[in-house]
Amino acid sequence: MKTVNCATYEGLDAKLVHVESTLTKGLPSFSIVGMASTAITEAKERVKSALLSNDFSFPPKRITINLAPSDVKKEGSQFDLSIALLIALDSLEDDLSMWTVFGELGLDGAVKENIQLFALMLSLANQKLVQKVIVPHESLHKLSKIPNIEFYGVRTLNEAIVLLKSKDTISPSTCENKDAYPFYEYNNAKYFYLKEYTDDFIDVKGQEVAKRAALIAACGFHNIILEGSPGCGKSMIAKRLRYILPPMGEDVILEKAKLQALEGIEPDFKPHRLMRNPHHSSTQASIFGGGSFKSKIGEIGLAHQGILFFDELPHFSKNVLEALREPLEDAKICISRVNSKVVYPTDFLFIGAMNPCPCGNLLNSFKECRCSDSEIKRYKNKLSDPFLDRMDLNVVMQNTNAKDSSSFSSKELHKIVVQTHIFMLKRGQSVFNAKIKDTEIDRFCVLNEEAKEVLDMAIHRFGLSFRSIKKVQKVSRTIADIDTSEMIEKKHILEALSYRKR
Repeated sequence: MKTVNCATYEGLDAKLVHVESTLTKGLPSFSIVGMASTAITEAKERVKSALLSNDFSFPPKRITINLAPSDVKKEGSQFDLSIALLIALDSLEDDLSMWTVFGELGLDGAVKENIQLFALMLSLANQKLVQKVIVPHESLHKLSKIPNIEFYGVRTLNEAIVLLKSKDTISPSTCENKDAYPFYEYNNAKYFYLKEYTDDFIDVKGQEVAKRAALIAACGFHNIILEGSPGCGKSMIAKRLRYILPPMGEDVILEKAKLQALEGIEPDFKPHRLMRNPHHSSTQASIFGGGSFKSKIGEIGLAHQGILFFDELPHFSKNVLEALREPLEDAKICISRVNSKVVYPTDFLFIGAMNPCPCGNLLNSFKECRCSDSEIKRYKNKLSDPFLDRMDLNVVMQNTNAKDSSSFSSKELHKIVVQTHIFMLKRGQSVFNAKIKDTEIDRFCVLNEEAKEVLDMAIHRFGLSFRSIKKVQKVSRTIADIDTSEMIEKKHILEALSYRKR
């Protein structure tokens, strides 16, 4: 019996699969066992054709391929190459069990790429399950970005066979990394950023309070709600916020690429964070993930380490908004089904945009609001107090004015965000201010005496909840970071309080 390794998905993580083969005497047959999907059982025809097209005689024996563990459902075409190699190298005496092999076979023996391969490899690397891996050559430019793994790229089945026969004389494949992005280094970790601003804040005229709040949200990864009349710039600000977010470490860039691969998108490896913008008619399953037999990732999971933007916030289902409370608080979600249970991270920056009333003219000085009091109340009641309590910044935007002018460009704001991020790292803090654990608030959010007095007054006057108090401290910490102040001062607390929901 010979064995090589491959992998499949179990939930959102990769599960290592041992591909075993036996070629015994008996009537010629070819069977694959071990809960294989249709894509894997069809591999029999691809493997036969690939071997015969490359001058290998298909052995007239009883061939059995077992995919262990047998109680895990296997999916994907990445098993083709491992199955073909086991049959072609049955007489080879060397142990192949240290090798992990991926690749879909063409009928002529060409080794093809699988778009989900990157996500599989990254998950295996994070679990430290693989070291020597044979992959399609065309995947090397992506996979070579994953550290601590030796990749051997092959273009054809013949190349893979030659590789395994002479593995001691062949070095791992290398691929030149052509992407060069600006970065800075702190404590041996690199943080990359990109000076590309497809949507620029220079296009947003006026709205200085909203732009200031957007800067604070970007620096500290704070959740924000923008409220204002139609056309005042809510969506403009939200879409431009993506380009000024903090730099990304190598692990975050790889995690982003994994999410792109899971969605079926070619990973770009750019240090731009993802932004998800589901329509308000989206179902609860599409936003949170789910499925009867296999739990699929939803919009909030795909927004991990990026932005989740809900435009027309009150028009989202009440069930969706209430279910969003746990992911916002815990930065993770557990999807439980009869056949599966999966937990995935949801550490994102939430942006909500809404009108002040159903017709949108309640705050407009030039247009009359056509809504009744009951309609406005019904509209506002879509957002419960527990949901709003999870928002760090609430901004009521001004009317547009012909005299409004541009103030800051995205390049200028991004520079402030980068400087604030460096200041945060030098303080010994590894997470964004909005994500500081409750046990570490006293360590990082240090208030001077005046700031403490103001916060105490606000607690008694506004009846702030424990969550609200912590959020005020975290927002004021970000404002202090922008001012490069070690301690939180009175002006920082006052500004943070000005963004609380009244």
